[in-house]
Amino acid sequence: MEIRQKVEGREHPSTLTSISNLAVIYRNQGRWREAEELEVLLKEIRQKVLGEEYPDMLTSMNNLALTYSNQGRWREAENLQDQVIKIVQKVLGEEHPSTLSSIGNLASTYWNQGRWTEAEELEMQVMQKRQKVLGDEHPSTLASMANLASIYSKQRRWKEAEELEVQVLQKRQQTIGEEHPSTLNSMGNLASTYRYQGRWKEAEVLQLQERKIKQKVLGEMHPSTLISINNLAFNWKGQGRVVEAISLMERCFQLRQQVLGPRHPVTEGSLQALNIWRDKTHELDQSLQN
Repeated sequence: MEIRQKVEGREHPSTLTSISNLAVIYRNQGRWREAEELEVLLKEIRQKVLGEEYPDMLTSMNNLALTYSNQGRWREAENLQDQVIKIVQKVLGEEHPSTLSSIGNLASTYWNQGRWTEAEELEMQVMQKRQKVLGDEHPSTLASMANLASIYSKQRRWKEAEELEVQVLQKRQQTIGEEHPSTLNSMGNLASTYRYQGRWKEAEVLQLQERKIKQKVLGEMHPSTLISINNLAFNWKGQGRVVEAISLMERCFQLRQQVLGPRHPVTEGSLQALNIWRDKTHELDQSLQN
């Protein structure tokens, strides 16, 4: 980047590519301030050289909005996302995939602030337009359905969430297969919706299936497999199968120690649950003896 700035100038396309690549590296390390500094610079240069309606300019605005979001600076992210939507609607039209992606990004910003009604309105709009333009089985349409289901779940609207999650799971199983990460994610989401309603057995069927596939495809020590093991342990605990739950959580904790380390928040969460369950079991045993 420094050499290109010196040789080709700060506004040369190759220099801007280098600046953008460095910003991505900072972003992937969570070094938001450094990423932001470069992204603001990119936005200013591209705005000056290319104008607001050029695709690279819109990419810069979206990246900067993402950096704001990751810092919890929702208003700044929202303002940029609003600008992007207006530009892409004008240039590309209301139903263009890029327009719908931009609206979806704003919906996510609302979601992260707990502004469920606004998030729902936008996500519903995106889902319906994607169904019309791309079809019911397109990955982007299914992603919108899953996002809308998540919004329902956050509001404890379990039946509405379940209806969408069942559709998404079935369509993903048909189109991309049972072993695809998106399908497995759908299984986990639907299982959670069942579990929150106290429908333990229905949740367990999905969780066992999800765990089996992940162990086959990813291996038992993969972090995603360990999430499935963790969730199944909580399910068994909810059913009152305490001994089985403790045994499974012990396995989960041991593997997370090896994979993630003892101080990782997820590992500590497993240990905390394990200690609480053991203490309650011990208290129950003591009360029965007395």
